[in-house]
Amino acid sequence: MPTVAPIDIDDHCLTAVFLDDVPVFALASGEVVRLDHGTHRHTLHDGLLCSAVGWDGKSLVTGGEDGKVMRLGADGSETTLRAPARKWVSAIAAGPQGAVAFAEGRAATVLLADGTERTFEEARTIEGLAFAPKGLRLAMARYNGVSLTFVHGSAPAMDFEWKGAHNQVLFSPDNRFLVTAMQENALHGWKLDGKPGGEQRHMRMTGYPAKVKSLSWSNKGKWLASSGAPSAIVWPFSGKDGPMGKAPLELGQRADTMVTCVACHPVEDLVAIGFGDGMVLAVRIADSKEALLRRPGKGPITSLAWNRPGRLLAFGSQAGDCGVVDIAG
Repeated sequence: MPTVAPIDIDDHCLTAVFLDDVPVFALASGEVVRLDHGTHRHTLHDGLLCSAVGWDGKSLVTGGEDGKVMRLGADGSETTLRAPARKWVSAIAAGPQGAVAFAEGRAATVLLADGTERTFEEARTIEGLAFAPKGLRLAMARYNGVSLTFVHGSAPAMDFEWKGAHNQVLFSPDNRFLVTAMQENALHGWKLDGKPGGEQRHMRMTGYPAKVKSLSWSNKGKWLASSGAPSAIVWPFSGKDGPMGKAPLELGQRADTMVTCVACHPVEDLVAIGFGDGMVLAVRIADSKEALLRRPGKGPITSLAWNRPGRLLAFGSQAGDCGVVDIAG
């Protein structure tokens, strides 16, 4: 039977993560709480807007309303990557070799581990950032599509166009697909393994009753789980055309409340699903078998994250009633 260790932080939790095996909760106020043999509080920003876990799983990079970009280590070390500035940092991504990208307005800046900086300008505001799983390649989501650019070299960016506002972007783990969450109630995707110069292959994933705010790939990229409906909508990506022509799975269906957050298990084909009333379920993809991990709480679940072995699940809520579930009890 799963056991829950609650922690009441009393502030809107934007991100719950594990750094190594330390649960960390990043709050909208700009404070970050670490549970490492006691409760440790770090004031990183005057208003937090975005965060991303480093590729090694040992640090959290954050951006805020104060224009700062910070790195918090699992051991509590704080590093200022960019000093306060006038513009808000609205999107952030961590990449290979210690690279960090952050967006402010129409510009995205990449900071490399050796101190090199590169800035990329777009015609419209950049809403989302992601690094490709291989090579230093950055995706920038914006109005009417995504731009894909290599950090090194001077090759022009590749444009993946689709009308509308794209506010999140992510690569599939096998680098075959690029997917965005849109301002309208839909996801959009492109195949990346087409012939150079060939026609772009699109994937439309529509029918959501609400905006999709949470996306998570299964451990091998076979499935993409999403929020935005009364169940977790899980699209199949194992075929060469991804989800085209296939219906998604609907897991953890509830009639009276929406799914607000999803997190795929790092080892098993299993999804943790958070709801608008604070409930958290774990659902197996193969047979839709459900296990209750947490009863309803004070506010909607805003973040879910597994530790690397997949035994512990951290959760954060809009009301600040957060915690860690041990699924083995």
